Order: sequence, then structure tokens, then C-alpha cells
Amino acid sequence: MIAVTILGNNSAVPAYGRHPTAQVVQTREQFFLVDCGEGTQMRMDQHKIRRSKINHIFISHLHGDHYFGLIGLLNSYGLNKRENALHIYAPEGLEHVIKIQLALAEAHLPYPLHFYNLNEEGIILEDEKILVSTFKVNHRIPCFGFLFKEKKFPRKLNIAEVKKLNVPKEFYENLHYGEDYVLPDKTVISNEQLTFPVLPPRSYAYCADTAYFENICNSIHGVDLIYHESTYLNELSAKASARFHSTAKDAAMIAKKSNAGRLLLGHFSSMYEDLSEFEKEAREIFENTEASVEGTCYVA
Repeated sequence: MIAVTILGNNSAVPAYGRHPTAQVVQTREQFFLVDCGEGTQMRMDQHKIRRSKINHIFISHLHGDHYFGLIGLLNSYGLNKRENALHIYAPEGLEHVIKIQLALAEAHLPYPLHFYNLNEEGIILEDEKILVSTFKVNHRIPCFGFLFKEKKFPRKLNIAEVKKLNVPKEFYENLHYGEDYVLPDKTVISNEQLTFPVLPPRSYAYCADTAYFENICNSIHGVDLIYHESTYLNELSAKASARFHSTAKDAAMIAKKSNAGRLLLGHFSSMYEDLSEFEKEAREIFENTEASVEGTCYVA
């Protein structure tokens, strides 16, 4: 299971109840913060996000609407006596900015803070259950998207069958990972008889601020859920291109070419109050599209 809670889906200036970019990606056991615009920690409180469960923060690029909320969050963690290490993945330069802010305030965080510079595409975090990789997008300054992919889940044991055939406990892990069991008389018992299938692993792609950029499709092909910026409607496509942003039509084209399962639109310009036209424009190309709504949790 991968779930995404939208904390902010507007562009630089808050408007119409929408806020700068931030979202929380949740798996079965972990919470990840993706971008941290102004007011992120207040949005966390509003939507009952347990900030103490966040150990990894991903910052797509160093435009203020994507990280100006970070120093406040880090300071709050310190005031709340956090002890667990916090890991921050961002383009080069963010560590320098944060250290200056802490030094000028003579603030000393009571927890370890680790920075990882994003320079190239590839895997940036991996454990036994999740893999996070980054890919380049096309923006005015270095900017990265993030792909979250669950690893294949172990199959569940059919306890009745396992006990009936006296399968030794030391073989249980082999069954979890799909291996057949061979009886002493060489009879092969299929794994399907001894286990139950589990839900297939899911995937989620966060496409940060970017002009229309088909290279993205190579990195996220077949993704279950994609969040792609759509700052403008297509009537302002020239403005979008000049500012290295996308339209709803652009986002839909990326979703279609990526063979994505579902598309969420976001990073809306403050010039728009009604977002229904964004959905309408995108659905002409990619039907399974929604304009993201702040406070809503979307399951991949």
C-alpha cells in the first residue's frame, strides 16, 4: 500500500485555501515528506499527520515554495526533543542554507541531521520493503522527481496445508518467496498449494516543477499513481513553457506516454480559483485524472 496525503497543491503564492507544495507519502510502515513549502507543519497538524514518524524528507528543488517550511519543521523537531536521525535528500546547496539558518539562530538540534545531495538519477533509498529513486525533470534550476516502489511482498502461508504436509519450519521462508516444497519421496508440492497470494506491490511518482519533458516517461513507465504539476491551462502553454512549467494537457500526455494507472494534477497557479477546467482538459487525453485536493489521501 502506498498512500499520498496532499498538504499543499498550489504554486508559489497561497490562494483560495490552497498552499505551497508539500505531501506525505505513506507505506505500510513508513512516512516520507516530499517537499516542504511554507506552512507545512501546520498542515500536518490540521490533517493529523504524525510528524514524529517521518525520518526521510525529499526536496525536489530550491525554489522557496518547495522548502521554505523546512527550517521551521526542523526547529520544531528540536523543541519537541526529537532523538531519531532525520535524512534529507535535496539538490546541492540546501545543507549550506539550513546550516546558516541554524548558526544565525544559535540553534542546536538534539538529533542527527544527514544531508544527501541529488546530482544524478538513480536509487537514493532502499530497504527490505521500499525503493526510492530520483529522476531529472526540466526546470529553471536543478530539479528532481521521486519514484516510490514497493518491493514484492512475501506470500502468506496456508497454515492448514503446511501442517498437513509436515513442512519443516526452517522451510517457511522459502515458501514466503515462492519456492515449491519437495517431499521425501520426491513429490513436488506447488507453492500455490502451500501459500496464499498477496496484493501486488504498488508505485507512486512525484513529478516536480517541470516543463513538458518526455524523458520522465522512461523513469516512471507503468507507475500506478503519478502526481504531475499543471500550473496552467493549455491556453497559456507559451507562458508555461517560458517559465519551465506544464499545463494540464502536458501532464496528461506524460501520464498517457508513461502508461500510468492514474494521474493527480497539482501546483496550480494562483490565477485560478476553479480547477474543474484542469480535469476537463486533462481527461480529453488521459481519462483517469483528478485535480488533487488538499487534505485528501490518495491510494496508489
